[in-house]
Amino acid sequence: MPFVKKAAFIVLLLAGIRVAKSRHRRSLHPAGRSFRGELEIWGAPRPTGSRLLDEPSRWPVTVRMSKGVGTRGSRPDVLGVAIRLHGHGTDLLLSTAGSGRLTRHLPAPRRSFASRYGSITAYRTGSDRKVYLAAGPTGSGTPLGRSLDAVSAAALTGNAQLVIAVDDQPVGRVTFGELISGAEDAALAFDPIRNATPDLHPTGTIHGSRALAYKISQRWRRR
Repeated sequence: MPFVKKAAFIVLLLAGIRVAKSRHRRSLHPAGRSFRGELEIWGAPRPTGSRLLDEPSRWPVTVRMSKGVGTRGSRPDVLGVAIRLHGHGTDLLLSTAGSGRLTRHLPAPRRSFASRYGSITAYRTGSDRKVYLAAGPTGSGTPLGRSLDAVSAAALTGNAQLVIAVDDQPVGRVTFGELISGAEDAALAFDPIRNATPDLHPTGTIHGSRALAYKISQRWRRR
């Protein structure tokens, strides 16, 4: 079985186990905090074929920082960042993963939210190019810390940020705003497959398995 297909199988298996243990709540990334914020795109150094990545713009967003399994405090977990672009119809979901040619396809547990997040596999653009999306610390912003409470505290400073990169080239940044209510956070349902544009959409076996896992999770929450 090719490496990427093995990785997809692992993702789906872990998601299935988590769904089976959950009811009326998120089975994937159950512990999280959501914030209002802004995404500023500076533009890719060279054209990617995606208007979102190529053209300077600003978008109001909802940003959710989360723990994949829901471990307590600063215990290691697969951490996630979800970004919903309001008015654009796009949800971006990134997880802590390796940075090597093969390990970038596998989620990796981390202790700190000031970590590198990746798209796990490629996005395809309007020019039929495959790109990998990533996010990480700015170096000058307030550190996000090792717990969800620390992330909330960082957001209160008004200087909590993540750099957005395409193929490791910075193209913009997300700035965290006010924390939204727990009820509004619980109602959020990110879907990177349905909420995507023709010139920037996820592709590959792993994304297909993640889409199935999210669909199962959302249906299970409604029961």
